[in-house]
Amino acid sequence: VQLQASGGGLVQAGGSLRLSCVASGRTLSSYAMGWFRQAPGKEQRFVAAISRSGGNTDYTDSVKGRFTIHRDNAKNTVYLQMNSLKPEDTAVYYCAARGQTLTGSIYTALGTYNYWGQGTLVTVSS
Repeated sequence: VQLQASGGGLVQAGGSLRLSCVASGRTLSSYAMGWFRQAPGKEQRFVAAISRSGGNTDYTDSVKGRFTIHRDNAKNTVYLQMNSLKPEDTAVYYCAARGQTLTGSIYTALGTYNYWGQGTLVTVSS
């Protein structure tokens, strides 16, 4: 499966962005999905994950209550709605897919994902 992330940009603190990750080559419903981010000079870290069905989600503590991951399998797309953005959310955001999963499983570890998109830059100004 090929993943194409988009939707990044420059936004002021307190603003919102919605990232999209479109899959091609295979149907997205076969994959658990995740979003990760890499801030300048830091390692890549988990942000959010969603199960194949969309019924289960998980978030890193710093984004709980502000970010929402959801998916539209009919459109082969996963979204990350980001509200109340903070300067510390500045990073390159990557979507990732993992195949051969149970319907309700979610994954937070970077190494468990098989496929990665190219990343989209989110910059939050103070």
